[in-house]
Parts: sequence; structure tokens; C-alpha cells
Amino acid sequence: MSTGIQSHHQAALDQGNFLIQHCSACSKHVYFPRESCPHCGAADLAWVTPSGHGTVYSVTTVRRKPDAGGDYNVSLIDLDEGVRLMSRVVDVSPDAVRIGQRVTASVQMNEGNEGKGLIVFHQQSGKATAAINSEAAETKKEAA
Repeated sequence: MSTGIQSHHQAALDQGNFLIQHCSACSKHVYFPRESCPHCGAADLAWVTPSGHGTVYSVTTVRRKPDAGGDYNVSLIDLDEGVRLMSRVVDVSPDAVRIGQRVTASVQMNEGNEGKGLIVFHQQSGKATAAINSEAAETKKEAA
């Protein structure tokens, strides 16, 4: 079993926990996980649970035949913490995803990939916001 920073990140996802890093030296958030801060070079990065809220920065629709799974979107999402990641908005048709749209993260277990956790986004609503806050609170309780 691997023990590197990427393995730690994937293990957290596999347990349903979305984590990003926070640099104590420059106070910036970091994602995708790294050994040192890309902003200031410090090695003091801590794992934190993000708010999960973000904004669609860019989106494209990948066209596939219906028998191949149909169309899906690939989106760049800017989290409120200041990091950008590539993912999908899953609860709307691919053509309905818009730049500037507010979204909320969740961890989806990918059955086609040996049950590995994957970060996806949903249109932001009161229900989704409550769900991510509940998940974050539960994660903090378990860590304590």
C-alpha cells in the first residue's frame, strides 16, 4: 500500500471525506495535494475540510452516443477557498451547466473504479448546503 500524499488524499475520498490543504506559512489553500506549498514553498501543509461551495469557472460538454452512457460535462470549479479543480456537475443535463453557476461538492463512490471516491458537484441549494455542512461536522467529530 502506498503512503504518499496522493494516497492519503485518495484514502480520505474513499471514506467519503473531501480534503484540501492549507499552508500555515502563507495562509493559502492548496489543491491538488502536494508536498510543499506552490505559493511560498513551505512544507507545512495541513489537511482541512473545505466549505464545498464553489463557482463554475469553465464547462464543456462531452458528446457520446446514448449506448455509451450519453453526454456529460467536464467543469472547472473555483472553490470559495481559492483553489480550482476539474470535476462534473452531476444533477443537471450537461448543457444546463453555466459559467458562474454556484455549486456544492460531494464525494461520490465510483463503483466502476473499485469503489474509489470521486469529487462531484451539484447545483447549490439549501438542501445541498446543509448536506455538506453536516458531512463536515461529522468529519470533525470523528477526528476529535
